[in-house]
Amino acid sequence: MSGIGRGVRGECAWDPEGSAERTPGDGPQEAGGAVPQGGFAVPDSGPSGPGSTARADVLARRLTGLLARIEAACTAAGRDSGEVRLLPVTKYFPASDIAVLHRLGRHDFGENRPQEAGAKAGELHDLRPLRWHLIGRLQRNKARQVARWAYAVQSVDSERLATALETAVAAALDAGERQQPLEVLIQVSLDADPARGGMEPAGVPALADRIASSPELRLAGIMAIPPLVADPDAEFARLAEVHSRLRAAHPTATELSAGMSNDLERAIAHGSTCVRVGTALMGERPITSA
Repeated sequence: MSGIGRGVRGECAWDPEGSAERTPGDGPQEAGGAVPQGGFAVPDSGPSGPGSTARADVLARRLTGLLARIEAACTAAGRDSGEVRLLPVTKYFPASDIAVLHRLGRHDFGENRPQEAGAKAGELHDLRPLRWHLIGRLQRNKARQVARWAYAVQSVDSERLATALETAVAAALDAGERQQPLEVLIQVSLDADPARGGMEPAGVPALADRIASSPELRLAGIMAIPPLVADPDAEFARLAEVHSRLRAAHPTATELSAGMSNDLERAIAHGSTCVRVGTALMGERPITSA
């Protein structure tokens, strides 16, 4: 997506260590990489280890299926598919998978954990263009690290975090570690659960004004994770109302990041401009002790 003013467009959400809660890019584990909602499932076959030709073929087939799902969802909603970005969520997957997807035309990637994302950013430094979106809950003491490589942070949910990022981005700009302001999305809480992060809707206007006042940050829009037990349509509709009010005050805050592997069609029907997909594209996550 093109830049506006000093900024450029971007995305973000949360996955705490050891949490079994729903996180951006998480969907139900589909056997064989099948895609939910029917109609566009792509079967897997053969070995698919990191860097293998079979793995590249699997990713290509899944990507084709996902783009078809997005196209169909946009058609059903009367929208142009160019309005919706697919953001692959690559947490726990190797840099070799990202390189494959980059060759297939994907340039934006979502990561949940700053340390893992920073390592991948270093390993893939020569790939161009390549934009990293932190979609995980961020601690203020890691803002300086993230400012070195992140294109966007989507999980900003407090003025204190916005201030930490502002300071970190200013330092990174001065050091020549980045050339543009940081894209910021406000994470909106739809269930008032502090453990999952997010700003309650009533607090969004003030936080938006704070972010928009900073030359180091660019207010791009909002993001949310629907509650674990709720009607997705009702929650996405609620989120769309929050976004509409935000855009009335900040017309360039056009990003609405919502929808994952198992509910992207519903999110697109309610105006999502970015769907964050992990399982339906990457498959079952590797076993990790992290």
